[in-house]
Amino acid sequence: MPSSTPKSPVSAMSQPAAGTYSPDILPLMQSLLRTLADIDFEFSKDLETVQQSAVVEPLKQRAIATLRKRHHERRAPYVRELNKLETQIQRMFA
Repeated sequence: MPSSTPKSPVSAMSQPAAGTYSPDILPLMQSLLRTLADIDFEFSKDLETVQQSAVVEPLKQRAIATLRKRHHERRAPYVRELNKLETQIQRMFA
């Protein structure tokens, strides 16, 4: 009768099961989403401050345009990283 050697629990736990992804992905994704939420919240506060200011409208609009540009620039690297993670996850399940 052939004997089967039991797999080591350590080696079985070190590799993600089929149909799952690396345990490192979820914390990274949460961190990226948290950072994006912080950036969005800060932008909303700054935008509200400018909109409620007594500054003349042309200056206010220029400040808002600058805020929007800065907001987009700050978000871009985090959005790129999320897109990379999404691609990585899709490849794992393809």
